[in-house]
Amino acid sequence: MIHHANLVRPNPSGVKVGGHQASCASLVTIMTTLWFEHLRADDRVSVKPHAAPVLHAINYLLGNLDRKFLTTLRQFGGLQSYPSRNKDPDPVDYSTGSVGIGATAPIWGAIARRYVNTVSGRTHIGRQYSLVGDAELDEGAVWEAIMDPATAQLGEVVWIVDLNRQSLDRVIPRIAAGRLEAMFTAAGWQVLMVTFGGLLRKLFTQPGGLELRTRLLEMPNAEYQRLLRCDPQTLRTRLPGTGTDAEAIAALISDLDDAILARAISNLGGHDLDALRAAYSQIDDTRPTVIIAYTVKGYGLPTLGHPQNHSTLLNAEQVQRLALDLGIDPEEPWQPFDSGTSAERICAAAATRLRRPELQHITPPKVPHDIGRTPKGSSTTQAALGRVLLDLTREAPEVARRVVTVSPDVTSSTNLAGWLNKVGVWSPTERRDWFADDPETIMHWREKPTGQHIELGIAEVNLVGLMSELGATWSRWNHTLFPIGVLYDPFIERALEPWSFGIYAGGQSILVGTPSGVSLAPEGGAHQSIKTPSIGIEQPGCVSYEPAFAIEVEWALLESISRLGQPDGSSSYLRLSTRPVDQTLAEVPRDPAARERRRRQVLAGAYALRAVARPAVRLVAMGAVITEALQAASRLAELEVATEVICVTSPSRLFEAVQARRGLCQAPGWILDHAFPASRPAPMVTVLDGHPHTLTFLGNINQEPVINLGTTAFGQSGTLDDVYRYHGIDTDSIVRAALDIVTRGY
Repeated sequence: MIHHANLVRPNPSGVKVGGHQASCASLVTIMTTLWFEHLRADDRVSVKPHAAPVLHAINYLLGNLDRKFLTTLRQFGGLQSYPSRNKDPDPVDYSTGSVGIGATAPIWGAIARRYVNTVSGRTHIGRQYSLVGDAELDEGAVWEAIMDPATAQLGEVVWIVDLNRQSLDRVIPRIAAGRLEAMFTAAGWQVLMVTFGGLLRKLFTQPGGLELRTRLLEMPNAEYQRLLRCDPQTLRTRLPGTGTDAEAIAALISDLDDAILARAISNLGGHDLDALRAAYSQIDDTRPTVIIAYTVKGYGLPTLGHPQNHSTLLNAEQVQRLALDLGIDPEEPWQPFDSGTSAERICAAAATRLRRPELQHITPPKVPHDIGRTPKGSSTTQAALGRVLLDLTREAPEVARRVVTVSPDVTSSTNLAGWLNKVGVWSPTERRDWFADDPETIMHWREKPTGQHIELGIAEVNLVGLMSELGATWSRWNHTLFPIGVLYDPFIERALEPWSFGIYAGGQSILVGTPSGVSLAPEGGAHQSIKTPSIGIEQPGCVSYEPAFAIEVEWALLESISRLGQPDGSSSYLRLSTRPVDQTLAEVPRDPAARERRRRQVLAGAYALRAVARPAVRLVAMGAVITEALQAASRLAELEVATEVICVTSPSRLFEAVQARRGLCQAPGWILDHAFPASRPAPMVTVLDGHPHTLTFLGNINQEPVINLGTTAFGQSGTLDDVYRYHGIDTDSIVRAALDIVTRGY
């Protein structure tokens, strides 16, 4: 497949196609043993990104991939560069490609499946495998997942580390299986070493064998890789080394003919069927297992062991020779095994064993769009989150039962305490709450199988990894969940890449960033987010909301939940604040039709909070600074400047509407006529607690002058007035900007 994509298929552009022949060869024995001997239909496998062609080849042999796709690797509409659940035409359990994230996904998939089992009464079983390249273990996300306390309980998790001791550009000089073994063991994992193949193990029983074994284990990685590429004569000279055991090793290999010696040096456990079978038979299903399998990158290819073989391609002559060695017609490499042969029978048996029932999508319960309350007094959008979840338990219990919240040790500080007290913490088994009788304990940590909150350690990557898998249960296990993850908004950026990859892989979830912005004034710059408001605009498969009032949180959250668990669904990002706001400023209409009109405008992205017939200026505010915008409007009115106030609730929806108006996407555009009517043009001042570029596109709606206010510097500790003044988003700054644009036109 890789050869055809690069050297046979026409390439008019001349841009490199790529593929990873050496990486595929490194893992092909491991994958062969798994699919054709050990996997069961309920098992799921995450395949390292660069072994995607091996997965497609296996699916072809199992009858799960049409032959026409074998010539489409990395072609538009064809087989993807890396395994993709949503884009590949054949079965893929986990999308991979972002190094480290695909490796950890089965951990979160195991928790998600256990959660589905406890809430649905089902008994899904099966192992969760990760085929991991050793270089992937450099990723911090991998060790965050391995070390999480919840992982040690997951006996269905099995990792197989393809230990070929190479990365993209070189032989890794200090990778040590013993160190990896100790680290996994310390995390509570079972560690199984698959080091040598049968030929070497037999040699180890002969005189000089123990010395040879020690020599192979202790030599530097680069030295071993170099030996793989030596001719037999050079190998006889170099392999014994210069230590005290050199004579014994030289004597042992002196009796071996050249062919056996060449086979022996690369006879590692990851390429030995019997060695792998023995490892699989020892898996302990009471705790996670890692099988560390020694392999050779480029095994069986002319490029084996070369430090730059990662993206090296075999030339046409080498491919011809390889095909002849394997008994394959090089002109027709796509032929399946002949009927009646043992290979054909093995493929047929595996296909039958691995066949899964086709999932029929079950529509989740209908989510209400308005609970009907109108908040009074002073409140925060963060507090509204907890209240809406509690309201759901009373007003829509079937919907609430599918909600599962996830938090990285910030449950109380993100206002989920009331929800947690109501629904409890999820645990496969019930655990005693030792503080249940303590009258000073406000948040009760009741762990039980019916709980609906999952708390992880302080690791945002783990949080979004679990959210993504909880958000994929509708397509994986035919049971829809509504996952809501809550974390401090500044740490959205830390979690963004794995969350984005989770969305790409089909995980639909709601991410809540709170508290946000410089409105968290006393806590200082480290906890004040700046760039996050534009994330929702830029993130595919996601709708963003930044409500100003509690009622907007309710409407946005209910709408976000209703989009989960759907073939055409999407994720959402809500940016909430701890700043108290007078809820009467929202002026929620009492008339049911007018209220519904306001709700639709909120969800579409914006509404006129204070309208005037002929505005001289339009103040466009988002989120926590709505108070300052309204104060500025009142002061401008005293100066006889007719001022309209627009409340932006979803910058992503507004951007879609602008793009749709230009014919660049499919989205409703009516909100632009309501919030920014061309019949009432006015220059604009936009203001938000975040980077001002988030709303710069609004000036293009009607080609109006605009001044954009926001935060562009790291935050400071202080009072809200001090911090807003420092960033230029206080009332005075808004008034000045409005007067400037009215009098000067900019």
